[in-house]
Amino acid sequence: MNSKSYPNPSGLISAAQLLARLDDPALRIFDTTVDLVPKAGGGYAIASGRTAYDAAHIPGAGFIDVVEDLSDRSHRLNFMMPPEHQFVSRMSALGVGSGIEVVLYNSGPTWWATRVYFMLRAFGFNAVRVLDGGLDCWRLQGLPLSAEACRYPAAQFIVAARRALFVGKEEVLLATQTRGTHLLHALTAQQFSGEVPTYGRHGRIKGSVNVVARDLLDARTQEFLPAAALRQKLAAAGLLDGKPVIAYCGGGISATTDAFALELLGYSNVAIYDASMTEWGPDASLPMERDAPPA
Repeated sequence: MNSKSYPNPSGLISAAQLLARLDDPALRIFDTTVDLVPKAGGGYAIASGRTAYDAAHIPGAGFIDVVEDLSDRSHRLNFMMPPEHQFVSRMSALGVGSGIEVVLYNSGPTWWATRVYFMLRAFGFNAVRVLDGGLDCWRLQGLPLSAEACRYPAAQFIVAARRALFVGKEEVLLATQTRGTHLLHALTAQQFSGEVPTYGRHGRIKGSVNVVARDLLDARTQEFLPAAALRQKLAAAGLLDGKPVIAYCGGGISATTDAFALELLGYSNVAIYDASMTEWGPDASLPMERDAPPA
């Protein structure tokens, strides 16, 4: 049994397990870090994590630029799923193809790695795992780092049976009307309640429950909490009753951490609202709710 007793630990790899496989020629390791730098007037500036990668990364790891390589450049919103031809082209250039296993990590909370994990899965590529705790945990354990550039030989990425792991506002709107699907808000309690109007309007998508993505990770190591702790947090929000779940956040990033935690517990009927609150919040035609403001 996995040391943290996950029913489905197959998508996760520990630092010790990865260390033992650094020389595996079939392994492709990628840093997926994106930096969101708070701006003085609110919001974030988006910056590639490549500079930090160039300074220090896991030995043999390549870099995936989520902003430039794996986002739909023609879309008005950031980080949207790219069209198939773009995804295939970039993954092939990065060396991902038949017979290859991928390990993903990032610096800070693990949601950039889990984002790319679900993207690969959406295109039918299942030989992918997330490094538990990412670069933070790797550093804490004093494991080796490198500044040596890495580029894997090109491969041919093959799209297998695609899965509807990312959904649009139509599916979310239907969920608000039928209540047959849980809507899971992964942002902070203040954003969920409406105290902080981050995306144009106060509150959350109507009918949502809140499990903060950061709360599913150990604050020091960034590792996922043990199964019992994950189960307690997700059950408290009513999410373990077998109904489908659509997770969302600001732009479909931290929501993937909630979705990944559900997968660790053996729940597979989980999707991510790709555009999330950056699309829903500014659109007054879409239903939202908030807690009553203080008197």
